[in-house]
Amino acid sequence: MDWILLIAALFIAFLIFTWLLKVVKATISTALTVAFIVLLVQLLFGIGPIELWNQIVSLWQSATQVLTSP
Repeated sequence: MDWILLIAALFIAFLIFTWLLKVVKATISTALTVAFIVLLVQLLFGIGPIELWNQIVSLWQSATQVLTSP
């Protein structure tokens, strides 16, 4: 009975570990993509990260106002 419990625990730990690696890989990939886009926008158009962030916040506020208005 202890062997079955040990094998099940190892299998579940393996599944959780592989899932965690996939999540970390996707997160790092997304972060690098966003950093590359911000760098590209800054180099090509001279738009800094603060200006870009302010525009994103403004866009988000506009979208929420449109969605919440009757």
